[in-house]
Amino acid sequence: MFDSQCTQIIEFMQKHGSITQDDADREFGCKRLAARIADIKKRGIPVKTTMETGLNRYQKLVRYARYTIEEVNYE
Repeated sequence: MFDSQCTQIIEFMQKHGSITQDDADREFGCKRLAARIADIKKRGIPVKTTMETGLNRYQKLVRYARYTIEEVNYE
């Protein structure tokens, strides 16, 4: 059984398509999203990581991960 943060993360990705650390922190106070994504992957749910670039609040360029549940094609 998933813990509540993992369940919340999965449901968020299903509803919104993806999640970032900022989303997880704002929505459910999750400070270690990468660790929860690792837990989700260990349970067999395929999650894709895409690195993106954006500006932080100080207008400095930063990189961050965006996680999505991969669609599995069994053809």
